[in-house]
Amino acid sequence: MEMNIQPIFKKRPFIIAGPCSAETEEQVLETARGLAPQGIDLFRAGIWKPRTRPGEFEGVGTVGLGWLKQVKQETGLKVTTEVANTQHVFEALKYGIDVLWLGARTTVNPFSVQEVADALKGVDIPVLVKNPVNPDLKLWIGAIERIYKAGITQVAVIHRGFSHHSETKYRNVPRWEIAVELKRIFPDLGILCDNSHICGRRDTLLDVAQKAMDLNYDGVMTEVHSTPDAAWSDAKQQITPTQFKELIAQLKVRKATYDSDFLPTLEHLRHEIDEIDDELLSLLQSRMKLSEQIGEYKKRNNIAILQPDRWGEILERSVAKGKAKGLTADFVYEFFKAIHEESINTQGRVIEAQEVKES
Repeated sequence: MEMNIQPIFKKRPFIIAGPCSAETEEQVLETARGLAPQGIDLFRAGIWKPRTRPGEFEGVGTVGLGWLKQVKQETGLKVTTEVANTQHVFEALKYGIDVLWLGARTTVNPFSVQEVADALKGVDIPVLVKNPVNPDLKLWIGAIERIYKAGITQVAVIHRGFSHHSETKYRNVPRWEIAVELKRIFPDLGILCDNSHICGRRDTLLDVAQKAMDLNYDGVMTEVHSTPDAAWSDAKQQITPTQFKELIAQLKVRKATYDSDFLPTLEHLRHEIDEIDDELLSLLQSRMKLSEQIGEYKKRNNIAILQPDRWGEILERSVAKGKAKGLTADFVYEFFKAIHEESINTQGRVIEAQEVKES
């Protein structure tokens, strides 16, 4: 779907900050007063909080919108909050919320996204779409398209990481490549990094924010609370306004494009990369031809395509060699996993073609 997306972020970095949840009027205003002198672009606070399990704090509801309205009146900050259904949209618009966002649990459900989209028809308001809980790029794109089809042209996205069930240093693993691919498909789409939800802890917030800026993101969305240790939700990932000021001060903003003076050097290096890529493709072609021969042998001898022991040997040897050459284990694993899957598919096609021929 071709989209004529209008920019929301007029500067880099674009900064959204504020508490995970609006808890009390005093907490919201105190946090906003701490952030206002820093010149943030949007003050955020969750009014309705979709929780994983019942009984957890699920937000103060509509009363909190009045507190956000007070933030606007007292500090001049624009405000944003999350919406998940028709009622949320209507209430947020009634209180003059400047920007809306869809959370990960909403994005994952096309019915919920469509309900929000229908409620927004005829309204001119920027909408941010967080990635779905699971690493599903098509689902993320679908949510963007539903909002855009409702007539919202100011659409951007928030990358907040993806659920992961194995041990990891992240609360939600970034899977940066998914966000990068989204930008490749929609180059005009603005993108922010929700470093709070990726990290789940304070000590890595700067590292993740910096990684996002290195990847040419437009800015960050960070949870800031006047007294984070006493927060009613996500206390471990929130920081004080003072800590946030220090984080932003340390953030290095990279140039979105390169200077023309560096173009000859850059083009030379890119040309070398292109040549290596061509060599890689030729080598992969040769490897798959060998897989075809292996497939023919397995067919003649009635041998199963997948040989777990052999795959384990390849993986262990390749990861070890990759590390010795300065490559990360994750990269080598994913690279050879893709090669192995293509090899299995190649052998499968060979066997299937021969069986059809013999039938």
